[in-house]
Amino acid sequence: MTQECEPADRTINYVEFLTGDIDAMKAFYGSAFGWTFTDYGPSYCEFSDGHMKGGFAEGESSPSGGALVVLYARDLEACQDAVEKAGGSVVKPIFDFPGGRRFHFKDPEGYELAVWTAA
Repeated sequence: MTQECEPADRTINYVEFLTGDIDAMKAFYGSAFGWTFTDYGPSYCEFSDGHMKGGFAEGESSPSGGALVVLYARDLEACQDAVEKAGGSVVKPIFDFPGGRRFHFKDPEGYELAVWTAA
């Protein structure tokens, strides 16, 4: 039996997105990033990226004005390709920044996220 660890103090532990179409969000993030899902009724779905969990909650999405969620990928070009093939739209193509490279994309609900890799 494995014991779950207590989350690290003062770190991001969960991210939740409001969405008008949970199935579309599951299809996008499952296809682009390989996330897995646990449904908790028709209006909530928890996702796991293998490292952190979050949720998709039924409601009116609010993609602008929020914090930027940043994902990590070893192969940035392959990840950008997967995002586009899954139906995401790249809004800032791959660029350099201090410490690495990254790109920004919008998911099916219009949330902007970023993906980075080390230099």
